[in-house]
Amino acid sequence: MIVTIDGPAGAGKSSIAHQVAAQLAFEFLDTGALYRAATLAAIRAQIDLQDTERLSEFVATLKLSWQARTVHLDGEDVSELIRTPEVTASIRYLADVPAVRGQLSQIQRDIAEGRDIVTEGRDQGAEVFPHADCKIFLTASPVERAKRRMRQLADSGRYVSLEDVLSAQNQRDLEDRMRDVGRLRAAEDAVVVNTDGMLPEEVLQQIVSLVRSRIASP
Repeated sequence: MIVTIDGPAGAGKSSIAHQVAAQLAFEFLDTGALYRAATLAAIRAQIDLQDTERLSEFVATLKLSWQARTVHLDGEDVSELIRTPEVTASIRYLADVPAVRGQLSQIQRDIAEGRDIVTEGRDQGAEVFPHADCKIFLTASPVERAKRRMRQLADSGRYVSLEDVLSAQNQRDLEDRMRDVGRLRAAEDAVVVNTDGMLPEEVLQQIVSLVRSRIASP
Protein backbone atom coordinates (compact mmCIF):
# COMPACT_ATOMS: atom_id res chain seq x y z
CA MET A 1 0.00 0.00 0.00
CA ILE A 2 1.27 3.47 -0.88
CA VAL A 3 0.39 6.52 1.23
CA THR A 4 1.39 9.96 -0.04
CA ILE A 5 1.50 13.06 2.14
CA ASP A 6 1.98 16.30 0.22
CA GLY A 7 1.73 19.90 1.31
CA PRO A 8 3.45 23.28 1.55
CA ALA A 9 6.59 24.02 3.51
CA GLY A 10 5.94 24.24 7.23
CA ALA A 11 2.87 22.01 7.20
CA GLY A 12 4.70 19.35 9.21
CA LYS A 13 4.39 16.65 6.59
CA SER A 14 7.86 15.17 7.10
CA SER A 15 7.51 14.53 10.84
CA ILE A 16 3.93 13.30 10.42
CA ALA A 17 4.93 10.98 7.56
CA HIS A 18 7.61 9.38 9.75
CA GLN A 19 5.14 8.94 12.61
CA VAL A 20 2.41 7.51 10.37
CA ALA A 21 4.87 4.99 8.94
CA ALA A 22 6.00 3.98 12.43
CA GLN A 23 2.48 3.60 13.79
CA LEU A 24 1.32 1.51 10.83
CA ALA A 25 4.58 -0.50 10.60
CA PHE A 26 5.05 0.84 7.05
CA GLU A 27 8.36 1.92 5.54
CA PHE A 28 9.13 5.61 5.12
CA LEU A 29 10.55 6.47 1.72
CA ASP A 30 12.83 9.51 1.90
CA THR A 31 12.54 10.80 -1.65
CA GLY A 32 14.82 13.73 -0.87
CA ALA A 33 17.60 11.28 -0.03
CA LEU A 34 17.37 9.84 -3.55
CA TYR A 35 17.79 13.31 -5.07
CA ARG A 36 20.70 13.94 -2.72
CA ALA A 37 22.35 10.66 -3.70
CA ALA A 38 22.05 11.50 -7.40
CA THR A 39 23.47 14.96 -6.67
CA LEU A 40 26.41 13.45 -4.78
CA ALA A 41 27.12 11.14 -7.71
CA ALA A 42 27.10 14.06 -10.16
CA ILE A 43 29.47 16.06 -7.97
CA ARG A 44 31.82 13.10 -7.66
CA ALA A 45 31.80 12.64 -11.43
CA GLN A 46 32.46 16.37 -11.91
CA ILE A 47 29.39 16.77 -14.09
CA ASP A 48 28.51 20.34 -15.04
CA LEU A 49 25.30 20.72 -13.04
CA GLN A 50 24.01 23.36 -15.45
CA ASP A 51 24.37 21.02 -18.44
CA THR A 52 20.87 19.55 -18.22
CA GLU A 53 21.32 17.12 -21.11
CA ARG A 54 24.54 15.65 -19.71
CA LEU A 55 23.02 15.57 -16.24
CA SER A 56 20.03 13.61 -17.50
CA GLU A 57 22.23 11.11 -19.34
CA PHE A 58 24.35 10.63 -16.22
CA VAL A 59 21.46 10.10 -13.80
CA ALA A 60 20.06 7.45 -16.15
CA THR A 61 23.17 5.33 -15.48
CA LEU A 62 22.89 5.38 -11.67
CA LYS A 63 21.74 2.50 -9.51
CA LEU A 64 19.87 3.88 -6.50
CA SER A 65 18.17 1.79 -3.85
CA TRP A 66 16.45 2.32 -0.52
CA GLN A 67 16.97 -0.23 2.23
CA ALA A 68 15.94 0.07 5.88
CA ARG A 69 16.07 3.88 5.87
CA THR A 70 19.43 3.97 4.09
CA VAL A 71 20.09 5.10 0.53
CA HIS A 72 22.59 3.20 -1.59
CA LEU A 73 24.39 4.55 -4.62
CA ASP A 74 25.78 1.82 -6.86
CA GLY A 75 25.83 -0.47 -3.80
CA GLU A 76 27.46 2.05 -1.45
CA ASP A 77 25.60 3.32 1.62
CA VAL A 78 25.78 7.11 1.21
CA SER A 79 23.18 8.03 3.84
CA GLU A 80 25.64 10.23 5.76
CA LEU A 81 27.60 11.55 2.78
CA ILE A 82 24.51 13.12 1.18
CA ARG A 83 23.99 15.55 4.09
CA THR A 84 26.92 17.85 3.33
CA PRO A 85 26.43 21.57 2.59
CA GLU A 86 27.80 21.04 -0.94
CA VAL A 87 25.11 18.49 -1.75
CA THR A 88 22.41 20.62 -0.13
CA ALA A 89 23.41 23.65 -2.20
CA SER A 90 23.47 21.66 -5.45
CA ILE A 91 20.34 19.51 -5.24
CA ARG A 92 18.19 22.19 -6.93
CA TYR A 93 20.02 21.66 -10.22
CA LEU A 94 18.68 18.11 -10.46
CA ALA A 95 15.25 18.76 -8.97
CA ASP A 96 14.41 21.35 -11.63
CA VAL A 97 15.33 19.23 -14.68
CA PRO A 98 12.19 17.49 -16.05
CA ALA A 99 14.07 14.48 -17.46
CA VAL A 100 15.99 13.94 -14.22
CA ARG A 101 12.85 14.31 -12.14
CA GLY A 102 11.11 11.78 -14.36
CA GLN A 103 13.95 9.28 -13.91
CA LEU A 104 14.00 9.67 -10.14
CA SER A 105 10.21 9.43 -9.97
CA GLN A 106 10.41 6.09 -11.76
CA ILE A 107 13.08 4.91 -9.31
CA GLN A 108 10.71 5.82 -6.46
CA ARG A 109 7.92 3.79 -8.08
CA ASP A 110 10.26 0.83 -8.53
CA ILE A 111 11.30 1.01 -4.88
CA ALA A 112 7.69 1.19 -3.68
CA GLU A 113 6.50 -1.74 -5.80
CA GLY A 114 5.03 -4.41 -3.56
CA ARG A 115 5.91 -2.59 -0.33
CA ASP A 116 3.89 -0.70 2.31
CA ILE A 117 5.28 2.80 1.92
CA VAL A 118 4.62 6.29 3.31
CA THR A 119 6.16 9.10 1.27
CA GLU A 120 5.95 12.88 1.42
CA GLY A 121 6.71 15.89 -0.76
CA ARG A 122 5.08 18.42 -3.07
CA ASP A 123 3.75 16.22 -5.86
CA GLN A 124 3.90 12.64 -4.64
CA GLY A 125 0.17 12.03 -5.02
CA ALA A 126 -0.33 14.10 -8.15
CA GLU A 127 2.72 13.03 -10.15
CA VAL A 128 4.95 10.35 -8.68
CA PHE A 129 2.28 7.98 -7.36
CA PRO A 130 -0.95 8.87 -9.18
CA HIS A 131 -2.42 5.45 -8.28
CA ALA A 132 -1.53 5.61 -4.56
CA ASP A 133 -4.06 3.96 -2.28
CA CYS A 134 -4.31 6.91 0.10
CA LYS A 135 -3.39 10.51 -0.70
CA ILE A 136 -3.21 13.24 1.92
CA PHE A 137 -2.65 16.95 1.32
CA LEU A 138 -1.50 18.36 4.65
CA THR A 139 -1.79 22.10 5.02
CA ALA A 140 -2.34 24.99 7.45
CA SER A 141 -2.86 28.72 7.16
CA PRO A 142 0.23 30.77 6.23
CA VAL A 143 0.33 32.44 9.64
CA GLU A 144 0.03 29.12 11.49
CA ARG A 145 2.84 27.60 9.44
CA ALA A 146 5.02 30.67 9.99
CA LYS A 147 4.47 30.52 13.75
CA ARG A 148 5.55 26.88 13.79
CA ARG A 149 8.64 27.68 11.78
CA MET A 150 9.46 30.60 14.08
CA ARG A 151 9.26 28.28 17.10
CA GLN A 152 11.53 25.73 15.38
CA LEU A 153 14.10 28.44 14.71
CA ALA A 154 13.86 29.70 18.29
CA ASP A 155 14.43 26.17 19.61
CA SER A 156 17.68 26.05 17.62
CA GLY A 157 18.79 29.44 18.96
CA ARG A 158 17.75 31.57 15.98
CA TYR A 159 15.28 34.35 16.69
CA VAL A 160 13.49 35.65 13.59
CA SER A 161 10.41 37.86 13.56
CA LEU A 162 7.07 36.44 12.46
CA GLU A 163 6.95 38.99 9.65
CA ASP A 164 10.30 37.87 8.26
CA VAL A 165 9.42 34.18 8.51
CA LEU A 166 6.04 34.80 6.85
CA SER A 167 7.61 36.82 4.03
CA ALA A 168 10.16 34.10 3.26
CA GLN A 169 7.48 31.43 3.48
CA ASN A 170 5.15 33.26 1.09
CA GLN A 171 7.97 33.54 -1.43
CA ARG A 172 8.72 29.81 -1.06
CA ASP A 173 5.02 28.97 -1.53
CA LEU A 174 4.88 31.05 -4.70
CA GLU A 175 8.00 29.41 -6.12
CA ASP A 176 6.72 25.94 -5.26
CA ARG A 177 3.36 26.57 -6.96
CA MET A 178 4.98 28.03 -10.08
CA ARG A 179 7.65 25.37 -10.68
CA ASP A 180 7.82 23.93 -14.18
CA VAL A 181 8.14 20.42 -12.73
CA GLY A 182 7.21 19.05 -9.33
CA ARG A 183 4.99 22.00 -8.50
CA LEU A 184 3.05 22.05 -5.27
CA ARG A 185 -0.53 20.90 -5.69
CA ALA A 186 -3.05 18.51 -4.23
CA ALA A 187 -4.03 15.50 -6.30
CA GLU A 188 -7.67 15.59 -7.36
CA ASP A 189 -8.45 12.58 -5.17
CA ALA A 190 -6.40 13.69 -2.16
CA VAL A 191 -7.96 14.25 1.26
CA VAL A 192 -7.10 17.78 2.40
CA VAL A 193 -6.22 17.97 6.10
CA ASN A 194 -6.02 21.50 7.51
CA THR A 195 -4.12 21.35 10.80
CA ASP A 196 -4.94 24.82 12.15
CA GLY A 197 -5.67 24.50 15.85
CA MET A 198 -4.75 20.81 15.95
CA LEU A 199 -2.16 19.18 18.17
CA PRO A 200 0.44 16.97 16.43
CA GLU A 201 -1.09 13.90 18.08
CA GLU A 202 -4.51 14.81 16.66
CA VAL A 203 -3.10 15.22 13.16
CA LEU A 204 -1.35 11.87 13.44
CA GLN A 205 -4.46 10.05 14.58
CA GLN A 206 -6.62 11.61 11.87
CA ILE A 207 -4.23 10.52 9.13
CA VAL A 208 -3.73 7.05 10.62
CA SER A 209 -7.52 6.66 10.76
CA LEU A 210 -7.79 7.70 7.11
CA VAL A 211 -5.18 5.15 6.07
CA ARG A 212 -6.78 2.38 8.11
CA SER A 213 -10.15 3.14 6.55
CA ARG A 214 -8.57 2.65 3.10
CA ILE A 215 -6.98 -0.61 4.25
CA ALA A 216 -10.38 -1.83 5.44
CA SER A 217 -12.15 -0.70 2.26
CA PRO A 218 -9.72 -1.08 -0.65
